[in-house]
Amino acid sequence: MTDAQRAADKRASVKLTTEWDAELYFKFGAARARPALDLLSRVDFTPKRIVDLGCGPGVSTQMLRQRFPEADILAVANSDEMLAEARRVLPDMRFEETDIAEWRPQEPPDLIFANSSLQWLTTHETLFPRLMSDLAEGGALAVQMADNLHEPSHALMRMIAADGPWRDRLKPIAKTRAVIGAHSDYFAWLTPLAERLDIWETTYVHPLSGVDEVVEWFRSGSLRAFLDPLDRDERVQFLERYERDLADAYDVAPDGGLLFLYPRLFLYARKGAG
Repeated sequence: MTDAQRAADKRASVKLTTEWDAELYFKFGAARARPALDLLSRVDFTPKRIVDLGCGPGVSTQMLRQRFPEADILAVANSDEMLAEARRVLPDMRFEETDIAEWRPQEPPDLIFANSSLQWLTTHETLFPRLMSDLAEGGALAVQMADNLHEPSHALMRMIAADGPWRDRLKPIAKTRAVIGAHSDYFAWLTPLAERLDIWETTYVHPLSGVDEVVEWFRSGSLRAFLDPLDRDERVQFLERYERDLADAYDVAPDGGLLFLYPRLFLYARKGAG
């Protein structure tokens, strides 16, 4: 196949819409699940009431149900696309579609589990203490957040958005992703409210077959915000440049493979029993 034919195939494969793609998301399902499993392993008691805050397509909800089969679990998200997938997989679970930034419990939960969701929200200095106040006595807040805003995968999205015919449409979008705090910030905000507080950082190393898989990883997530305002040809141009710049940014092996680094910040805050 010639380069021109490959380019034509790529153009044909770019959808006119950028709806959330379950098949693409779950292509990296095992890698996406590892942080949630690592976070869940830190929960050191048996909660009766659990809220999965920002449940996405229900992967973390299913983990919670398997770990705590007797618990009353409420899964909350603000994406009807992802909730549709979650309800399909877990038809007997309780789901609530709402803005997770505004969510408040009707009854104090024993565990608020937020896996890769709170990095999209701002004002963590008030959000995290409020979530601690929502917990029942002796409850716990378990959080995992992507900390990749300055990794090449995300820095290049913003750079390309600011340098192209789409700059007027995309530059404001590039500024919308919240910058999460440092580990010391969460320590300062939560230490007065927690009987036990664990904070740790992990960088996951994912072997991928090439930069095209980095693109696919984020096509169902962070890239959508940049692609949504563009027409099909512009999306192709954006993705072609993104893939080319990724190849320059990552240490690509002779066979085309690369090691994709994904830093994440974790915290587990256990409230006193009162």
